[in-house]
Amino acid sequence: MFYWVMKRIFLGPVLKLLFRPWVKGLDNIPAQGAAIIASNHLSFSDSIFMPLMVRRPVVFLAKSEYFTGTGIKGRLTAMFFRLTNQLPMDRSGGAASAASLSAGMDVLNHGGLLGIYPEGTRSPDSRLYRGKVGVARLALQAGVPVIPVAMIGTDKVQPIGKRLPNIRRIGMIFGEPLDFSTYRDQAEDRDVQRKVTDQIMFELMRLSGQEYVDEYAAVVKLRLAGKPVEPAAAAEPLASPEPAEGAADSGATGERARKDDGGAAAAG
Repeated sequence: MFYWVMKRIFLGPVLKLLFRPWVKGLDNIPAQGAAIIASNHLSFSDSIFMPLMVRRPVVFLAKSEYFTGTGIKGRLTAMFFRLTNQLPMDRSGGAASAASLSAGMDVLNHGGLLGIYPEGTRSPDSRLYRGKVGVARLALQAGVPVIPVAMIGTDKVQPIGKRLPNIRRIGMIFGEPLDFSTYRDQAEDRDVQRKVTDQIMFELMRLSGQEYVDEYAAVVKLRLAGKPVEPAAAAEPLASPEPAEGAADSGATGERARKDDGGAAAAG
């Protein structure tokens, strides 16, 4: 109820009036049935503007830190995320990440729309970064289409680190649904997961016009901050398990996937 009231009566009309969002391809969102909406990630406000324009509720996987903050601000942030249809995505791996995968699958199994940012975090410089393969694993396991959406201009409205947004027009382009049903019986194949993810990222690049960087955004953020690049930055917690040692390679793409692939992306 809170989600509907905020979207239709209070917050939604005000945001539409101020930011005048333009939308293309909204008819590509199915009127019913499960689907994944995979978006580029330029700003914290992506998770506000995109669901605002989609007629159906969109449930996002958001980084778990948003739900565990302390103090008044932390508690208010956690309450806002819970009340706006967002689920905590644990990126540490193991059982916690498996629970996050299960939560996303529940949304899809009940015919809902699941929003995912394949890059795993916001772009540090408005370029499009390498996608993490959890989006592919979810799509293949659930047997649902993936609708790519390009957010336009949200990085100018609310750059990283800026709390108060700039009032300017933003846009979004919804691409045609991507059907990966031919790979359904290969949902746990890491090479297939990488192939599907790369196709999704290609569509996001085409729709957004962003420059593509074949590197993880989280790794670049650490490097720009002068911090050591930790393995967790390239971790993909929702990927299928690592293949057994000594398994045959399947080309350069497969080798790359085995080294550092793993999971779905959370808002952050």
